[in-house]
Amino acid sequence: MVEKSAADVQRHRPETEARRKAILQAAVEVFGQKGSAKGTLEEVAEKAGMTRAGVLHHFGSKQRLLLETMQYRDSIDVAGYANKHIPDGADLFRHLIKTAQMNQQRKEITRAYVTLSSESVADGNVGYEYFKHRYEVLRGELSDALKVMGKARGVEVDEKVALNTSAAILAAMDGLQLQWILDPEAVDLSEATEYMIRALVAQVFNPGEQAI
Repeated sequence: MVEKSAADVQRHRPETEARRKAILQAAVEVFGQKGSAKGTLEEVAEKAGMTRAGVLHHFGSKQRLLLETMQYRDSIDVAGYANKHIPDGADLFRHLIKTAQMNQQRKEITRAYVTLSSESVADGNVGYEYFKHRYEVLRGELSDALKVMGKARGVEVDEKVALNTSAAILAAMDGLQLQWILDPEAVDLSEATEYMIRALVAQVFNPGEQAI
């Protein structure tokens, strides 16, 4: 019989999960407003209603908390799916449109993502490998989704076209989020995202006349 460690037992306690969630929600707010460098564990602890030592008890270090804050946002996006993973084919692009609609209602989480992803390009930043891997995975999944759509239509989607379209969609989504954070009155995040995704996906299957 394999003995469970104290950490394993604690991880599944409802009260422990509730405290971890409170810390992550506080971290989203603190790091979203101040960034990973200026946002402190003390501020996270204060917002979560506990001590700095309490935060470290649950996450071990600021770096670990930062990584789990990034993952927390992604976990919210797929919480409604049975396998906790984004769908495939056309449903994946509908999911991205829905995500933009959700992001418009959760400004602090979106701000935290924009802030932490922007900071990740700095030398030695804890988020570098996370975001590099995240984009690599998402480009592959969007590319595969386009190929699934093509197969359903009896069309073979070129690999380079699929990857370029995927990279463009991800870049545009992140850029729209940044514009919306800066000026929410000028940019309708959900409408602009839906317009962009539909236009780029349509370009894959119905290139039509090149205007420029």
